Amino acid sequence: MNKQFLGLDWPLTLSLLAILTFGLVAISSLIKGLFFQQLFNALVGLLFFFLFSRIDYHLYCRFKWWIFVGTIAFLISTFVFGIVTRGSMRWIKIFGLTLQPSELIKPLIVVFFASFFQEFKKFSLFNLAKAFGLIALPVLLVFFQPDLGSSLVLLLSWVGIILAAGLSLKIGFAGLGFLLVVLPLGWKSLHLYQRQRLISFFSPMADPLGAGYNLIQSVVAVGAGQFFGRGLGKGTQAQLMFLPERHSDFIFASIAEEFGFLGSLILICLIGFLLWRILETARFSYDHLGFLISLGFFSLLASQIFINVGMNLGLLPITGITLPLVSYGGSSLVATLISLGMISNIALQRKRQRVLEIK
Repeated sequence: MNKQFLGLDWPLTLSLLAILTFGLVAISSLIKGLFFQQLFNALVGLLFFFLFSRIDYHLYCRFKWWIFVGTIAFLISTFVFGIVTRGSMRWIKIFGLTLQPSELIKPLIVVFFASFFQEFKKFSLFNLAKAFGLIALPVLLVFFQPDLGSSLVLLLSWVGIILAAGLSLKIGFAGLGFLLVVLPLGWKSLHLYQRQRLISFFSPMADPLGAGYNLIQSVVAVGAGQFFGRGLGKGTQAQLMFLPERHSDFIFASIAEEFGFLGSLILICLIGFLLWRILETARFSYDHLGFLISLGFFSLLASQIFINVGMNLGLLPITGITLPLVSYGGSSLVATLISLGMISNIALQRKRQRVLEIK
């Protein structure tokens, strides 16, 4: 047991624990009643982190199609057993637990496509078309819940994997051209409120109490924190609930208000170190599969962080994206810790391979 514990990637583990602690402190300040629930989510997530850090990541290749079929079935269950909340059907209840399939399937999608592409010695247009057909299914199932943010993150993680797999410029430009052709169809398929969010991003003051409200309040909260912040529990925008979803989608704005620029910078540095550690794991992984999985998870987390922080700062349109390891939410937290557990195992396998090479 001790050897297993010492086998963890400690820079990765300590950085995620520091970010988790940051999030717990912020949540306890915003809504004290949610602290113990999030603490429970964190403990469950850490249990999965330790579990997946011990599972050899090569096993995923053997069961990749089962993983994919299970992912699709899990997403379809949302439309059958889902709970409608604020017009969206994203959650299901199992044995009293509320789960969000669109969050929990994220690590499954990454390991499936990493396993899928590591089989090909040469990247071809046919392989890309086949992979696009496969990713389109979960992306559309998530999109029609509707969950634009998660569907976008899934697509970006897929893009990260195909780039790591060796996508040529010729094939890349062909794919980009196809995307530009279907983009108008994507706009038409958006819900009215999603279109309003995108439009309000360019002119939030056109509807300050409607579509532009969230963006305006978030920017105000970030600016109100100044350099040192208003203090824990003293952020007026967050504490008086002018800032919507202050404990989840807009937790970064809440942190900026209470902890200031300095606290926000510390959090960004911790997250940056975590992402750097994932890149280091990819760089030194001893096989192509570990490389693809690592960069897949890097794309997954980096895109989610970029979108969340960007919309909190008013630099990107508002969409329902949580800040990994920080925002309140059990499914998102557990999925992120499962992903990091897999990264830890890749680092562990690299260390074992080095020992074997020395012997």
